Amino acid sequence: MGRDAKRRGTGPAAWVQAGGSRAVRAVRSLPGKLLIFSFLFVLVAEAMIFFPSASNFRTEWLTSRAESAHLAALAAETADTGGLNEDQVRELLAGADAVAVARVYGGFNELVLGGDVGDSEIIVADLTRETLIQRHVALWDTVFAPDGRYLRIVAAPRTRPEEQISVIVPEGGLRDDLLAFSARIAGLSLFIAGVTGALLYLVLMFMFVRPMRRLALAITAFQQDPGNPALGFTPSGRRDEIGEAETALAAMQDEVRAAFRQRDRLAALGGAVARINHDLRNVLASAQLISDRLAMSADERVANMGARLVRAVDRGVRLCEDTLKFGRSEERAPVLAPVNLKQALDEAASDAMAVSGAASWDNQVSGGIAVQADADHLHRIFLNLFRNAIQAMGEDGALSASLAREADGHVVIAVRDTGPGVPAHVRETLFEPFGRTGAKGGSGLGLSIARELARAMGGEVTLASSSESGAVFKVSLRAAQQAPQRRAEPLNRPA
Repeated sequence: MGRDAKRRGTGPAAWVQAGGSRAVRAVRSLPGKLLIFSFLFVLVAEAMIFFPSASNFRTEWLTSRAESAHLAALAAETADTGGLNEDQVRELLAGADAVAVARVYGGFNELVLGGDVGDSEIIVADLTRETLIQRHVALWDTVFAPDGRYLRIVAAPRTRPEEQISVIVPEGGLRDDLLAFSARIAGLSLFIAGVTGALLYLVLMFMFVRPMRRLALAITAFQQDPGNPALGFTPSGRRDEIGEAETALAAMQDEVRAAFRQRDRLAALGGAVARINHDLRNVLASAQLISDRLAMSADERVANMGARLVRAVDRGVRLCEDTLKFGRSEERAPVLAPVNLKQALDEAASDAMAVSGAASWDNQVSGGIAVQADADHLHRIFLNLFRNAIQAMGEDGALSASLAREADGHVVIAVRDTGPGVPAHVRETLFEPFGRTGAKGGSGLGLSIARELARAMGGEVTLASSSESGAVFKVSLRAAQQAPQRRAEPLNRPA
């Protein structure tokens, strides 16, 4: 069992390695760096506060020992009148941790208590002359002091500032108390740094990191597919610099997409011009030939030749008009709203059959389904698909529409016909402007426009399948939350 787990990479070692990889990625990420730097900066601020606090603690400790020794010295001075004996005085001095105490007043130096320190080192801490820098230096000197060293404290008592008190105390007591104070400050500093760092992290995460990450993801997605309107960025409406960047990104995306569309249109138009030039030469040559024969012959076939001339000229005119429209047109931005899908399909089928001919129509979409779309754009999409299908099927054809739901909130409408299918040589350029089409006399713009309109609404149009028994086109659109009420009037379907 354990060997199998190791081979599959699911053993404890694999879990530890996976956890370590996630931790490294978290530390290297922007939120991880933000948390670490927030914690470190708070610790630096706490350290800057700690050193003056520790220096003041040392000064207060020395002052309290000097005051206690001064009170003991005063008690020793009045020992005879106050009933204190020498042992009691020594107890008072021991309470101040004093080994020796001397008073200086009126020009006299009085030794109150003299203790034996042997050959131990004694350093002086003159609180009456010590500067701020000397206090900080003495602080570190005390922390790293050797065992057995003594301090000689020189201070002016608060009750008698004209006097001086000199006290010798073991430095080990000050060092122990200073280390205990430092440990308390360190623990409190870590707690404050953790809480402050976490709060700063949360604030900066929600105010800056998440919006910047959203901007970065939008920029990356736009870089991968700049021509897809479904990847458009919507500004959050902030009024700070991030809001300005969001607005600028949205405006840039719109401008770049417009430039891409214009470029594609111009490129397609340029490619079509050469083909149109060739087609027009053929049309004009046919028209010229027919005109010559009309002028030279009085045959009764003149009427038929005239009809041919009209049809040839009309085809050329239509081709030119389609080219010019595509080159200068710009589709308006879609206005999305819930649209009843069944009703939209029925209306598009009715209009297509009125123009292109009759066909059997089977709408399998239920009446409660709605899509988030522009009603006019939706009508144009299905009108183009239905017209192409009817033209390909001819008479006695069958046209149907069915629906399937996807997990990402989209619905897919499958449009099926019973025509001959899309020829293989046409499929590669089926959705390109002025591409090859299976319909005679078609300009090749219908499916291109249908796909462009669908993408503008966050959807797509694709050729799902094609065979001798018919073709299936699929239209993907975003589903709406609630379907609008269907109008009461029925649709008149052609037979």
